[in-house]
Amino acid sequence: MYKRNLLDYFEHSVQQNGNKTAVIHGNQKVTFNELHDKCIHLADYLIEITGGILHRPICVFLPKSIDVVIGDIAITYSCNFFNNLDVQTPAPRLENIIQTLNPIAVITNTKYLRLLKTVDNIKCQIVNLDDFMWKNEYGHLEELNKRLEQQIDTDPFCIINTSGSTGTPKSVLLTHRNFIDHLNWAIDTFELDGSEILGVMSAVVFDLYVYETCLMMARGATLVLLDKSLAAFPARLMQETRDRHVNYIFWVPTVMVNIANMGLLDKISLPELRLVWFAGEVFPTRQFNIWKQHYPNVVFANLYGPCETSVCSTYYIVNKELQDEEPIPIGKPCRNSDVLLLNEKGQLCQEGEVGEICIRGSSLAMGYYNNPIKTKESFIQNPLNCTYPERIYKTGDLAYRNESGDLIFKGRKDCLIKHMGNRVNLGEIEHIAVDTLKLVSNCCVVYNFEKKIITMFYESNGKSILEIRKALATQMPRYMVPNEYIEIEQLPRNTNGKIDRHFLSDRVNQQN
Repeated sequence: MYKRNLLDYFEHSVQQNGNKTAVIHGNQKVTFNELHDKCIHLADYLIEITGGILHRPICVFLPKSIDVVIGDIAITYSCNFFNNLDVQTPAPRLENIIQTLNPIAVITNTKYLRLLKTVDNIKCQIVNLDDFMWKNEYGHLEELNKRLEQQIDTDPFCIINTSGSTGTPKSVLLTHRNFIDHLNWAIDTFELDGSEILGVMSAVVFDLYVYETCLMMARGATLVLLDKSLAAFPARLMQETRDRHVNYIFWVPTVMVNIANMGLLDKISLPELRLVWFAGEVFPTRQFNIWKQHYPNVVFANLYGPCETSVCSTYYIVNKELQDEEPIPIGKPCRNSDVLLLNEKGQLCQEGEVGEICIRGSSLAMGYYNNPIKTKESFIQNPLNCTYPERIYKTGDLAYRNESGDLIFKGRKDCLIKHMGNRVNLGEIEHIAVDTLKLVSNCCVVYNFEKKIITMFYESNGKSILEIRKALATQMPRYMVPNEYIEIEQLPRNTNGKIDRHFLSDRVNQQN
């Protein structure tokens, strides 16, 4: 039967897997039947307090928990769309987000309600789950069913706030169709059958988490919610992953690099692991190979895609041996997605030519909520098509195609600078320092625009600045060699675990 929306998938999964565990968090768990019942009850209440309002945002202000899963699905049942807020967001930033979204309700609990009250100008219904009565009867079941009949695949499903170190995030509006197409591609490509037990490391504010929730809804997979704090304790993370019988992980490379560097793969095994997805940043091939050597029969896939394109747009299943200095490709487009690699003239790049990744297809978000200017800047008419309306998304990322037709990621456009009259890709310096020469454990290279110097922040690998500088000079032109070196115990990370390049760039440029 054709599925109109993600709830059609969920209803089918509940029928097929009613008594199966849907979500685990710590010592708490909930079956599909229990999850469905709680979602309907909460949706019933949301309909009561919001009246006839449809297709509006409702925020969830809770830490990673089963309650977040309940809240998100309940909001979907009410025929509105959810936005998960980071409970660690500073009040001014939180206020900016809420002002942009103007939600009709916020779901929270007593603890986080106190934080929410520090935000000015919240003019919506507040649902405190600690006070919520999980009643036995539904008061608005007829209205709920009527709404579900009207909900179609192009309706909004969720909002993902883009990450960043400063300013107000852009709120990416994604539809049911965006995730349905991605799910169907993933299910077919990786033969997902519902036996998957996902070790969920992603924060609830990211599209990775939404995909994982959707896979549970659509296929009857089980989610194991792993606390964010475990990223700082890799041994505990590995033990928890093993003890929960996790067979599928979708992690950012930073976590996996730390595990490899600490030698934990020799000490703690994951005997049931069969599928590994990684995305969000470059995975150094040397550390990846350690994982591949320990788990030769596991399927490893490198995924690429900004949240504006619904989780991922390209993928590469690593099925051949890669040298340590060889980058892992980001591969080819997922089904119903296409990548246009455009040069500065807006023309298609030739093989080996670096250009901007532009994406078209059903994965594209509706745009940025309540922000038509930014939407128009990033979602543009395909410059190669002048005959009918066709949107593409300009990612701001650079790549080239190798002789096999696979995309090789080269970094951000904003990492391209003009230095000493030459174009320099700061990401290339990082790659040579970390992957090719293995001079430092990790690094981030930024540019001081006033002083016109290249600065490298790095985590030491035991080598002196002189040794690093001399080694880099053997692999790159003199103008590319950094002028300034700042050792740092641990590079700062933003909320999704990536190196906070904006923070480090601001640091050097605000010193001027």
